[in-house]
Amino acid sequence: MSLELWLSLVVICILGALSPGPSLALVVRNTIIGGQKPGLATAISHGFGVGLYAAIAVTGIGLVIVQSPVIFQFIQYTGAAFLLYLAFNALKSNGSNIDLDVKEKHSNKPINGWRDGFLLAFLNPKLAIFFLALFSQFVDVNASITHKLIMILTVGVLDTLWYCLVVFGLSRGTVLAKLKANSSMVDKITGVVLILLAVRVVVN
Repeated sequence: MSLELWLSLVVICILGALSPGPSLALVVRNTIIGGQKPGLATAISHGFGVGLYAAIAVTGIGLVIVQSPVIFQFIQYTGAAFLLYLAFNALKSNGSNIDLDVKEKHSNKPINGWRDGFLLAFLNPKLAIFFLALFSQFVDVNASITHKLIMILTVGVLDTLWYCLVVFGLSRGTVLAKLKANSSMVDKITGVVLILLAVRVVVN
């Protein structure tokens, strides 16, 4: 896997993680209510769930390549179209309206971060579609096992690291406020990167 392609994947993963959504809200909630340990458990298990979906997507694409390069090419172009659709939605977004404030700071209900983080990721079918579309732009006929492992680890590790940083950053107070304030900019940058990635398929 070339450094250029890997950096493109890294940028997309980072931008995807930075955009406030249900995953961030869950990490914030579990951290504020349960403390640092449940927060880290949520972050780590969410990253594992995301990495598992990434592995499933890469394996599926690999099987398609072996069985029918023509079908793979169809998936690749369909994936590019889906990325353009996501880019359009990101560009027209005015930022996230998600409420990151947790009011139930005192709760007797135990927090199971390992379960919550994993299930939130694994029970989200949109992740499967996203990774299938995304990875079809990075995997080719000659892709090695090492190439695929790098992709899977990049996705899982970056997701985990980001949410762990969120957990540690909660103690500083201004981290989440700044993230929410700049969410519109993050969406716009994400849209541009996705467009460039989709155009790469046509150019090549």
